[in-house]
Amino acid sequence: MNNAEKIPGKKPHHIVIIGGGPGGYEAALAGVQLGAEVTLIERNGIGGAAVLTDVVPSKTLIATAEAAQRVENASALGVKFSFAGQIVKPKVEIDLASVNRRLLDLAESQSADMLETLMNAGVRVINGTARLDGNHHVVVDAIEDGKSERMEAKTIIVAVGAHPRELPDAKPDGERIFTWTQLYNLTELPEHMIVIGSGVTGAEFASAYNALGSKVSLISSRDQVLPGNDSDAADLIERVFRRNGVNIYSKNRADKVVNTGDGVEVTLADGSVIKGSHCLMAVGAIPNTAGLGLEEAGVILTESGHVEVNKVARTSRANVYAVGDCTNFLPLASVSAMQGRTAVFHTMGDVAAPTELRNVASNVFTTPEIASVGWMEKDIAAGLVNGRVEKIELHTNPRAKMLGIEDGFIKVICSTGGTVIGGVIAAPRASDLIYSIAVAIENRLTVDELARTFTVYPSLTGSISDAARALHTPSV
Repeated sequence: MNNAEKIPGKKPHHIVIIGGGPGGYEAALAGVQLGAEVTLIERNGIGGAAVLTDVVPSKTLIATAEAAQRVENASALGVKFSFAGQIVKPKVEIDLASVNRRLLDLAESQSADMLETLMNAGVRVINGTARLDGNHHVVVDAIEDGKSERMEAKTIIVAVGAHPRELPDAKPDGERIFTWTQLYNLTELPEHMIVIGSGVTGAEFASAYNALGSKVSLISSRDQVLPGNDSDAADLIERVFRRNGVNIYSKNRADKVVNTGDGVEVTLADGSVIKGSHCLMAVGAIPNTAGLGLEEAGVILTESGHVEVNKVARTSRANVYAVGDCTNFLPLASVSAMQGRTAVFHTMGDVAAPTELRNVASNVFTTPEIASVGWMEKDIAAGLVNGRVEKIELHTNPRAKMLGIEDGFIKVICSTGGTVIGGVIAAPRASDLIYSIAVAIENRLTVDELARTFTVYPSLTGSISDAARALHTPSV
């Protein structure tokens, strides 16, 4: 049943969504599509942190850094720059105030577009905060007029996201010490950015500021950058970082960060001190679940405060669902959006395919990008799954040669029976290239079926086909 087919006289299924990020947004649209009455409460702006302070701004900054790097390296492809008839070597200069103004404008525009879509679809959007009052009622405090409203809901979807974790001796001040949500207030390029944390966020910003022209130091408490990722990809990024001048402090922890007025001092666990102009704290995130009345409503949380959900985003209370970074699932915008749709399909009695985390494609927006999906090579080594691996270095790919790409690889993983079960891509636009492997995994294609799919020549996707072809097992 769609929105136009509501039964006269029958009370509509009321879905109340707390949070307007990707998960809440997609849940709202799916609810209207299936004929529900939908109310969405968001305190900051539609799109949430993903659009306003996280994914959209950070990836826009990274795109700018990539553009700057392409200009700087254009001479390797025979592109020359001249001034007054003289060939000159280009010096890329970054107007960070303009860059940040553009990315914030872009984020606001995206948020406005999403709000318009919700309003046109018939979603009631309230700018305010909300908390559960039991598992069938929500108390809403509107921001504009300060009025409170208690509304009944047949289904409640919690999509409140998370915020940056802070350390007691490294408090962000928005002037010299930053979380990733505060960086866009900078008007001048940092002379020396110290990044604390070598996970995805830390690695991405280290890569971006290095490409923009800042000196970068990266503090990692682990053995290598991007712990938990494919080891070949992590090794590659670390080599690229070091080659580009990034100072990496491995197996070390930052104990203290001090704003000295004209810079920062970072004291490491071994007692050494690193001095820089600015510091980015990228040490994880905390779910925004405090004070929502979840536990009082019987919703089970983990020790870290994340909402425990199953594969259809249902919590321990049958009519309460939770999606996105506030849950114990992967903190990815794509996962949040999928959870939002799945939660609505499930509560409305539509077909709800369980979210399989093993099939989720993820990407690290460094240079080069690193995308992965499915089982990893380390899983085979650990005996978690039986399989085979084929890795193709990108420097052998003809299209990569044309583009001047020297760093990267494509790795395809299959079961012993030949079914595609995983893949890793380290390459420019790996976020786009991984899709074909993700489709193969989702649809249980074999390496032979993947190899028989035509690719354009020349193209980077040709190496996916080459890897799949190499994994063929003769039938005789």
